[in-house]
Amino acid sequence: MAVTGADIAAIIEEMAPLELAEPWDNPGWQLGDPGAPVRRILLCLDVNEAVCREALERDVQLIVSHHPLFFKEFKQIRMDQAGGALVTGLIRAGISVYAAHTNLDRCRGGVNDVLARRMQLEDVRVLSPGKEQYLKLVVFVPLDHVDAVRSAIGAAGAGWIGNYSDCTFGVEGTGTFKPLEGTNPYIGRQGRLEQVREVRLETIVPRRLVERVVRAMLGAHPYEEVAYDLYPLANQVTPSSGLGRMGVLPESLLLEDFVIRVKETLQLPALRWGGEKGRPVKRVALCGGSGGNLWPRALALNADVFVTGDVGYHTARDMLAAGLAFVDAGHFGTERVILPVLQEYLLQACQERGLAAECLLSDVEGDPYFYSC
Repeated sequence: MAVTGADIAAIIEEMAPLELAEPWDNPGWQLGDPGAPVRRILLCLDVNEAVCREALERDVQLIVSHHPLFFKEFKQIRMDQAGGALVTGLIRAGISVYAAHTNLDRCRGGVNDVLARRMQLEDVRVLSPGKEQYLKLVVFVPLDHVDAVRSAIGAAGAGWIGNYSDCTFGVEGTGTFKPLEGTNPYIGRQGRLEQVREVRLETIVPRRLVERVVRAMLGAHPYEEVAYDLYPLANQVTPSSGLGRMGVLPESLLLEDFVIRVKETLQLPALRWGGEKGRPVKRVALCGGSGGNLWPRALALNADVFVTGDVGYHTARDMLAAGLAFVDAGHFGTERVILPVLQEYLLQACQERGLAAECLLSDVEGDPYFYSC
């Protein structure tokens, strides 16, 4: 089946909804026609001249970047200036650009979850949880379909409380209904009052996922008319999305040994770090990209070390003074881990939907910094 840019955007937003992005961010469509056909996609962190040349050479119709092409409004597009020439070239070549930025940082399975897995952290939780509005979903299901409905709504994103998924509660009771003329009941006959053993199945759903969860529920439910309720919740629910992650290592390491592990795991030529070499490290906080401002949160959660990028001089001083070790693994080094994961996700999603599109990783993109010893 032919694929459009809008199809790819919808797949990405199932994983990283735009609603999760920071208020200052500008994810989503950057350039081009969402309805244009897409045969080949190129994944990168940044849209620059080298990546654009690569897109042309590899016959790419859509670039999916982590960092948005536009952070601020354009007041002019001039071909005699670098930014204008780049935009003009993309338009002339018919190459669209889509960005998934802080929404991809914050979501489940996004940048920070991947980074935590690479660090082999256990008992992982969100470092700085976001604020989301949740609803209680209640649906009445016949006994023989409870597992199917529960599985469907869980897969659609319902039932997450912090680090726990598939959180539901069910209680068995008797449901009554009378199918009237024109109905096609799953159970019972027209004109006769039926009594059926059912389970009242309830769970919680982020407001942003309600439509998707209800659609999945209706698809798995056998009834022609499904009885369900949605209630707003006043209590605070621990969200499963947010900036950064916190976890523990399988076994304690000395700080200098942990630094070596980070360098080797992320395949970095060099990194910066601070703290006592012989200090034991067990509790690790991290944030991909530029997350230095989250260090007070890491300290409050008793982290032994904070891994991020772009640590400024005064921030480093403040962390050390507070007794928190840090590893600055670079902006590029802590974010590029998401690209192969996003590639696999897109390829699998396209295959499941019968969509034919290639998904490539940029071969020319690299860290903007060189390191000399």
